[in-house]
Amino acid sequence: MKPNIHPVYNMIDVQMTDGSVYKTRTTWGAEGDKLQLVIDPKNHPAYTGERRNIDTMGRIDKFKKKYASAAK
Repeated sequence: MKPNIHPVYNMIDVQMTDGSVYKTRTTWGAEGDKLQLVIDPKNHPAYTGERRNIDTMGRIDKFKKKYASAAK
């Protein structure tokens, strides 16, 4: 293997949406960082089969306000 071309792997904590935490190796962040997930397999509709609107930034309300007059 060539020296100095491979990424550095760090141990980080990954926090799921339900609060559970597990450790994994990754090239993201630095040693000991915490990655907090917003969407994971425990709540994502693709895994659960349940349809929901996940609107964390108010995009749906912004869209409705912008195009409210066009719907009439």
